[in-house]
Amino acid sequence: METIANKVTESGIITLDLTEHLPREKDIAPFDLKPFLFREMILREKDYRASLLIHDWAQYANKHVAIFCSTDAIIPMWAHMLAASYLQPVAASVFFGSEEELRKHLLLANLSFIDPKEYQDKRVVIKGCGDTPVPELAYVAITAKLRPYVKSLMYGEPCSTVPIFKKK
Repeated sequence: METIANKVTESGIITLDLTEHLPREKDIAPFDLKPFLFREMILREKDYRASLLIHDWAQYANKHVAIFCSTDAIIPMWAHMLAASYLQPVAASVFFGSEEELRKHLLLANLSFIDPKEYQDKRVVIKGCGDTPVPELAYVAITAKLRPYVKSLMYGEPCSTVPIFKKK
């Protein structure tokens, strides 16, 4: 009886799934300045400081927090700094920008922990198909990081890849 050979396994191709480096949704929290504004338009320093004093900061414990304002208001720089000063003791990290920008920031931070030397002279496929979308910036970042080390870099699935780079 003939055994069926798994050519993908025999090829020595390593698959890198970027979804494994996405931040977990439960670890991200928004901090919107909008509710702290008078008529959702004007920041009054005295009222803002009083509101921050009674705000429930425990809800941000060990979370990555995005500080932003969801309304088109002019917010003085110190207002973001003041929110950050309350968040810093409880949050895992504090970021200025939208939740989506924070997700991208954390994804790039997670990718920075990948040691490209582990892929030295290897054939690597960056997984490109899946149910969870991965921002394009992650594919660009991982390509730039791995290209100097890998023997070849591909996109897709081991059984159907698009060649990106091959060392000559």
